[in-house]
Amino acid sequence: MIKIAQNVAILVDGNNIERSLQGETNKNVLVNFDTLIPKLLQDRGLNRLIYFREGAKISSKLAERLHTQFHGRVVPCHKSADIPLTIFATQIAQKVDTIIILSGDSDYVELVRYLQSRGVRVEIAAVEKTTAEILRQEADFFVPITEEDAFELPSQKPPVKKPVKKSQPSRPAKKPIAEKRQNRQKKRN
Repeated sequence: MIKIAQNVAILVDGNNIERSLQGETNKNVLVNFDTLIPKLLQDRGLNRLIYFREGAKISSKLAERLHTQFHGRVVPCHKSADIPLTIFATQIAQKVDTIIILSGDSDYVELVRYLQSRGVRVEIAAVEKTTAEILRQEADFFVPITEEDAFELPSQKPPVKKPVKKSQPSRPAKKPIAEKRQNRQKKRN
């Protein structure tokens, strides 16, 4: 067997993949990186794993897991992940042989073309039903992400009802300021 020594960067458009998987399965699921990353790498070397996520609220468990398992990191994005992921991909293009983009968004077509023009192999991994056909055609290789590449999040517990406090005896309502002034005026006269 021939061993192919490739440096691979995996760039994840987190929101795109999460929504696609959840739409496909109708369940609250996330990517199971423990099974997906080896499937994508196929014995190639992982150079970088970056998970781009829209919004400020990012799971610390996800960030810790990606760092611990894959020396990866999570990058919070102000809005969409498209621009930060694209900029990062162009910055590392000369340092890797292959870039795997986890997204089916057609916004990445021009990025794919640019990276290929620089000699980078570009693979797309995404949910097949939600992947733009033009993106699949432009990529050097397409890997479908399926329900087997995901895990279901435990359902949220219903909110705990706080015990109702016994009501305090109500105080008499405060008099409006105008009424207080009138009473003072009457006392003076």
